[in-house]
Amino acid sequence: MTPSHEIMTEAAQWYALLISGEACPADRVRWQAWLTSHPEHRRAWTYVESVSQRVLAPLQETPDPPLLAAKIHDVHTRIRSRRRVLAGLGILAGVGLVGWASRPHTPIADALSAWMADYRTGTGDIREFKLADGSRIWLNAATAVNAEIQVRLRKLTLVAGEVLISTAQGDSRPFIVETPQGSLRALGTRFTVRRESGHTFLAVYDGSVEIRTADNAATRIIPTGQQVRFTPDRISNATPADPAREAWSRGELIAWDLSLASVVEELSRYHWGHISVASEVAQRRVFGTFPLRDVDGTLAMLAEAASLHIHKPLPWWISIDPDGTTASTPPR
Repeated sequence: MTPSHEIMTEAAQWYALLISGEACPADRVRWQAWLTSHPEHRRAWTYVESVSQRVLAPLQETPDPPLLAAKIHDVHTRIRSRRRVLAGLGILAGVGLVGWASRPHTPIADALSAWMADYRTGTGDIREFKLADGSRIWLNAATAVNAEIQVRLRKLTLVAGEVLISTAQGDSRPFIVETPQGSLRALGTRFTVRRESGHTFLAVYDGSVEIRTADNAATRIIPTGQQVRFTPDRISNATPADPAREAWSRGELIAWDLSLASVVEELSRYHWGHISVASEVAQRRVFGTFPLRDVDGTLAMLAEAASLHIHKPLPWWISIDPDGTTASTPPR
């Protein structure tokens, strides 16, 4: 079970104190008492450590020791500054809702495949590529794709993430997209494919796409304006495709009556660290258009519109709470 938002925030606050250089022996005793007082505390601490090590690891790759020291000093300075300033502060709250977790662990094999893919993007990165046949693909954040443009066949393999595809006109070779759940054949089209937990999501914006599930149990042609999800043995009922689903290719997140939790889940794809939202506000409804490449700016917009309190016990750790919440000091 994932620790609660409150416990995760406590763990991040303890971590910020212990690496800030300001912790005294009494603080370390209190931290040890907190850590051992409940199994969820230790699970939360382990998660905070893993996220922090992932963020800090690239700093250690620099061959310039003075530069490394400066970067680490900058992180510590920001932590100390936030510990002094953020307590009791909210961000532009109280004007009404007019506009606007943890990630699953990737298996080692999938991570290696993504790292070695022909086309790939990192966290917060959105890129467009032109394939050898003239087709264009847009890769969402944390996406990896392999491409094979052959004499008789054009094939993409979606290793991770989400891709928007606009196939080249006038090319008679089959255009296939493969995922673990099956294969898709483009029929002169523009469409998105996204790998999700246990299934594949498809939305067709132009033309049509034929789905064949991995075990050949089902096939179906999805026309323009429809979207579905499918597993290796089943294709769901089609629903109207939401044009907002491809807005990420323009660097935008369009929310029309989305929950705050859903918005945060999407924003997490564009943030190196951790974003969590308190259960009290997770189901607040969000409307608006927000910049994906400016997560801090989007969060400030959300805070202003929805009376939220945004605080960062660590530079890479963001907690979203109801307005009026005070934080940034470890629990006592």
